[in-house]
Amino acid sequence: MSTTRLSIDRGRCIGAGMCVMTAPDVFDQDAEDGLVVLLRAEPAAAHVTAARMATGMCPSGAITLSEPDTGGSAELRPPSG
Repeated sequence: MSTTRLSIDRGRCIGAGMCVMTAPDVFDQDAEDGLVVLLRAEPAAAHVTAARMATGMCPSGAITLSEPDTGGSAELRPPSG
């Protein structure tokens, strides 16, 4: 069974914190540099919607979400700017 998976690119992260505010059970910020820290690469079903919203709100596109689909997986990443 496929699950929703998240990945982050700390090199793209600008430390805006939108992900932490939107999905605090999935993301955190590093106390040293303020960049995203992924707490759960496979979020529980109860947190998938918040993780999807955080992915869409990330201003730098540092979060990628892969979701199971009937034909494989679909990736969600905000357009790069």
